[in-house]
Amino acid sequence: MNESPIMILLYVGIAAYVGHMYWGDYQADKSGEPKGSAMPGAKSASLVAFVIAAIGSLLILGAEVGGEIALGVADEQSEMVWYFVFAIIAAGIVEEVIFRGFLVVESKGRAALIASCVGFSLLFALIHPQLWSTEEGFELTLTAKGFFSTGILFANSLWFYACRFGPWNRNASLFPCMLAHAASNLGVFAVKLVQGYVVF
Repeated sequence: MNESPIMILLYVGIAAYVGHMYWGDYQADKSGEPKGSAMPGAKSASLVAFVIAAIGSLLILGAEVGGEIALGVADEQSEMVWYFVFAIIAAGIVEEVIFRGFLVVESKGRAALIASCVGFSLLFALIHPQLWSTEEGFELTLTAKGFFSTGILFANSLWFYACRFGPWNRNASLFPCMLAHAASNLGVFAVKLVQGYVVF
């Protein structure tokens, strides 16, 4: 994502608008008068669903950090400007609405649901620039770090889908997914901060 302050502000604004719409749909559902045009997953979730979502994301982050150390690629981190933290929090809303909300096949049976979760998780992983770069025109960056990070993104996406459709989230609420995504991204920011890759 572009680290321009204006682009980040725009992205945060979009996330705030989407979040506001989601909250309105959630409130309508909670009052017993759900909207016919409500966004997918705008329903309540138990505290257990939120706790499981956050813990799972942090466990995957721990595996990522340990894996990077084991592979000897921990020093290949990219730098991040400090205010980018607002964009990664916003991503927990926008990307979840798109992927775990709309990009899933819910009404064609369990096999179609699982296949769509796997397929869209692959897309989710590949759209993140780990195996490619556009800094000097489009080019592939097929490195061990790139493949490992793409695999972690794939695992994260599968986990976010599990947070929505797992048996602990009876209403298939999207809110635990948003928390899981935010916890993952904030964890990455914290790791970069500790390792000295956050620029102030």
